[in-house]
Amino acid sequence: GRWFSYQHSQINPDVMTVAKALGNGVPIGACLAHGVAAEVLQPGSHGSTFGGNPLACAAGLAVMKVMEEEDLVSVAAAKGRYFSERLNEALKGCASVVDIRTQGLMIGIELDKPCGELVQVALKQGLLINVTAGNVVRLLPPLVITTEQIDSVIDTLSRLIRQL
Repeated sequence: GRWFSYQHSQINPDVMTVAKALGNGVPIGACLAHGVAAEVLQPGSHGSTFGGNPLACAAGLAVMKVMEEEDLVSVAAAKGRYFSERLNEALKGCASVVDIRTQGLMIGIELDKPCGELVQVALKQGLLINVTAGNVVRLLPPLVITTEQIDSVIDTLSRLIRQL
């Protein structure tokens, strides 16, 4: 597993931002820079209305501590592999599936037709999914999802996709 998506490619950004996951629900954001880009903003040259909020910073530190101590990056990678293998197995031979793309626990299932109505149908079955580009089912499960929950999601979702 990797901490950041760019680490799966051959790029190395000079600047990047992090936000939502850093606070695990507590609003926080950060700008990370290195090299020449890090030298652009000198101490005192930039301000922020909410910058340095003690609660948000404490939450951010706690989240990073848990992620490191529980090795959630590797755990997410392993769960992502399991999810991908099971999903490919469950949807094998399904004519409407064009492609299944995964990166850790970020999952996209491209279908050969619009599938926006699947969002409400899945919600009635207890699944919270999203459809992007009109025909891609997007799944973003939490890092703490269990294999039993993964199996349940796949069983339900594969049944719904086959019924389209």
